[in-house]
Amino acid sequence: MERYESDTEGDEQETPLLHRGHEDKVQRAPVCCSSRYGLALLSSYGFFVVYSLRVNLSVAMVDMLNNTHQSSANHSGSLCPAHANPPRPKHNHTASLYDWDSETQGWILGSFFYGYILTQIPGGYLAGRFGPKWLMGFGILGTVVFTLLTPVAADLGASYLIAVRVLEGIGEGVTFPAMYTMWAAWAPPLERSRLLTISYIGAQMGTVISLPLSGEICFYLDWTYVFYVFGAVGLVWFVLWAFLVFDSPNTHPRISERERLYITTSLKNELSTSANYIPWQAIVTSRPLWAIVVAHFSYNWTFYTLLTLLPTYMNDILGFSIQQNGILSALPYMGCAVLAVLSGQVADYLRETCQYPTVTVRKSFSVVGMIGPAVFLVAAGYTGCNYTLAVTFLTISSSLGGVSASGFNINHLDIAPSYAGILLGITNTFATIPGMVGPVIARALTTHNTIEEWQTVFYIAAAINLFGALVYTVFGRGSVQPWAVQSSYSHGD
Repeated sequence: MERYESDTEGDEQETPLLHRGHEDKVQRAPVCCSSRYGLALLSSYGFFVVYSLRVNLSVAMVDMLNNTHQSSANHSGSLCPAHANPPRPKHNHTASLYDWDSETQGWILGSFFYGYILTQIPGGYLAGRFGPKWLMGFGILGTVVFTLLTPVAADLGASYLIAVRVLEGIGEGVTFPAMYTMWAAWAPPLERSRLLTISYIGAQMGTVISLPLSGEICFYLDWTYVFYVFGAVGLVWFVLWAFLVFDSPNTHPRISERERLYITTSLKNELSTSANYIPWQAIVTSRPLWAIVVAHFSYNWTFYTLLTLLPTYMNDILGFSIQQNGILSALPYMGCAVLAVLSGQVADYLRETCQYPTVTVRKSFSVVGMIGPAVFLVAAGYTGCNYTLAVTFLTISSSLGGVSASGFNINHLDIAPSYAGILLGITNTFATIPGMVGPVIARALTTHNTIEEWQTVFYIAAAINLFGALVYTVFGRGSVQPWAVQSSYSHGD
């Protein structure tokens, strides 16, 4: 029997999300040693590289500056008193130091996103046109190369470092749209939450591992090795990606026939039969898409503010050393990674076993993943110098944000799987703006590094998060939109 999902709260006619009967007729392919889960793991490694290269500068920056070097050694520059720690080896400082003011730091940290925003929509289009494998591969490879050039650029001057970071952003900008295009061809609808959360947990793990490891590298070697080590890890990924990944099940030479049939049959009612036609007018006027845009923008404001400035907050306010800083800054993202994977399992269980409508699951997970972080982020601003409570609240805030991974974050594949890469490019374009302006605004508001100034930063982020959750709850949808399933004889918007 065919079953249909619809959004009962929507006033427009919806297209079936999935003819589940077709999936039942084809025996499900095992998870163990499958090509689709192999792709999930290797793409997870790719996003590990992407985020390692994105955030390592946040920790290295603390050690690249003359003024913060002194305060990180004796904590005389931090607002809170020094921590009692056992004696540590003498900090090695053989690399260059720079006299950049807080405004320059803000521009350096935010410059990545000026390149990142340029290739979001082109990335989605190019992935659909020429295939996502090499687009993603060369995009990350380019980022790796410019990462390895970072120490040279920093020595030449702040403007050169900003230029290199912009170029890194251009390379990374294609990765998420390309991967969404890949998953549109690889992810069976009822495994979508699981596969995508495994894939994108790499981003969280990149943050979790690179923050403390960058701190250790800065402490025992110097900040230049941060970029050399993670650049080398990226080169290894590119080799694996080039030889092991393929654009679709039909082009994979080693996939089992059972798995190929399972994937293609489960997707045959969702994918457009006119791949070269893109209904731009319907896309840009789609309310469900704009609901995702607002939610994505709002969530990223909090995410990017913490991603780029948490090490600074740990150093300037809480007085943690460069070594402690990386470890403690990673805790929030460790919690986020764990809840992201758990939420993927729960979301697919609710949809498949409990038969909850997709729209209900997406909205519920989005509300928890956006309002929860807002509450605990504001609370963190009122912990004063209670180090334990501050780190606990910041960790809970980011951890709850991981729940949204099964909310609005993968809703593109629900409403328009054929154009998921393009939709992700559009939403991520707007969602990149917080990365561009958030750190600059936050540093402008915290020139004196007082707790009151940081409270203002946290309030702004929380308010934007609440607004995004409200808009998505009202306008979000969970089913394939009519314009997203085009027949060869119907090309209207």
